[in-house]
Amino acid sequence: MTSEAELISGCLLHDRLAQRLLYDRYKKAMYTLAYRITGDFDDANDVIQDAFLEVFKHLSQFRGEATLGAWIRQIVIRKATKKKKIVVWQNLDDSPVESINWADDNINIAHLETAILALPDGFRTIFVLAEVEGYTHREIAAMLGISEGTSKSQLFHAKRKLRIMLTSK
Repeated sequence: MTSEAELISGCLLHDRLAQRLLYDRYKKAMYTLAYRITGDFDDANDVIQDAFLEVFKHLSQFRGEATLGAWIRQIVIRKATKKKKIVVWQNLDDSPVESINWADDNINIAHLETAILALPDGFRTIFVLAEVEGYTHREIAAMLGISEGTSKSQLFHAKRKLRIMLTSK
C-alpha cells in the first residue's frame, strides 16, 4: 500500500496514478460527508469534484499539521456549505433537551439517516459536523463563520427536531 507521503509526492509531480490512488483512498468518506451536508446526491458529486480539483491544485500548500484526510475533509466541508449556501441562524430558545441514546436498540439506522437528511440545512450541517464528524463548537464556528453559541443552539434544535422525528415513526 502506498504511504500518504508517497501519494503526496506523486501528486505534486502530477503523476496520474498517484492522483487516482489518493482520490480512491478518500472518495467514499468525503462523498458521504458531502452528501450528509448537502442532502442531495448530485450536489454531493459536484462538491467532491470541486473539492478534489482544489486538493490537487493546492496540495503543495498542505503543511502536514494534520492528516491529509483531515485537510481534505476541511475542503469538502467548505465546498459543501458553500454549495448549499447554508444559513445558520440563532434561536434563543435554550430550554433543556434530553440527549439521544445512540446505543438504543430501538433506533433504526436507516430511519435515523433519513431523519438527519430531512433536517433543515443549517441544523443538518451542525449536527453532522458535531455528532458525526466530532468537531467541537469552536471548530464548527471557525469553519462556518458563526459564533460558538450559534453552533450550540443549532445542535440543540437539530437534536430536538430529530427526537420528534424519531419518536413519531
